[in-house]
Amino acid sequence: MKFVQHRWIYLALPLLAADCGGWQSALDPHGPDAWNVRDLIGLFAIVASIVWSMVMLALAGALSRRRPASQRPLATTPSGERRAGIAVSAATVATVLTIGGLTLASYLATRVSSSVRQDPLVIRVRAYQWWWEISYVDEAHARNLTTANEIHVPVGRPVSVELAAADVIHSFWVPNLAGKQDLIPGRDNRIAFTAASTGLYRGQCAEFCGLQHAHMSLFVVADPPDQFEAWRNAQLGRAADPATDEQRIGRQIVVGKACASCHTVRGTSAAGVLGPDLTHVASRSYIAAGLLPTTRGSIAAWVADPQTVKPGNNMPMVPLTGDELRAVSAYLTSLK
Repeated sequence: MKFVQHRWIYLALPLLAADCGGWQSALDPHGPDAWNVRDLIGLFAIVASIVWSMVMLALAGALSRRRPASQRPLATTPSGERRAGIAVSAATVATVLTIGGLTLASYLATRVSSSVRQDPLVIRVRAYQWWWEISYVDEAHARNLTTANEIHVPVGRPVSVELAAADVIHSFWVPNLAGKQDLIPGRDNRIAFTAASTGLYRGQCAEFCGLQHAHMSLFVVADPPDQFEAWRNAQLGRAADPATDEQRIGRQIVVGKACASCHTVRGTSAAGVLGPDLTHVASRSYIAAGLLPTTRGSIAAWVADPQTVKPGNNMPMVPLTGDELRAVSAYLTSLK
């Protein structure tokens, strides 16, 4: 009977472990930088629990020592004043030491995340309202490439991410791999991480940046080194040639209408730089900064009316007939 009465307590216990795992959890780390953040969270939780317990014990002790009724309730004694002074002084010193220790621990953890590693993979991330431009930097200029919203990295190799913002303050946060770092217009920041295992990790802008802040995510794909090199070599190539008449018509529409003014499709005359590079758009898991899976239907919906899908974004609606929209979606879906 008691179990039935208090079954809600047992049912609520799993909530204690809710959100402790998954592809966007700081408590499910997959790299040394994320391990540091998890340990820092654990340290803060332990210290906060100890402080709370001590406060509750002090409160319980004070309540248990009730003073008898007196005509002078505020009367004090010299010995009582000394004990109170010692207690207040000790609590003040303990507070200062606790806050100072936690501040130092936080500083050490964040300093490691921004330090320069040996032989890093250098990636430049530029944030816009509301998408991410990803550029891979190499000493050989021909090995430089630009993509959007999806970062591929090799497992075990340090990654140095150079951060910049084009409009307002954003924040780069991939909790499975590292802590947070702000992207501030006019100021360059850096964050470093190393993926210890393969997987797909979700990131998010962690600084309110406007209407579609919640729909500004990115993904980090950690691949074995050989698969990463194969992906990079494929991304360096020009856009695939159309394989069907419908795709050929779609390419003509893309390069002939306003799409080419904002987007680049390498191997064609489309060379815009205002929007994401579309050369290999279909190779990404999602479009619209994580809002829609990369399918032909999603691409068609996005092209047909981007303001309904993601209100406030900077992509204008390009008037297309039904046949033109089908051709464009067929062509963009072929760009892998």
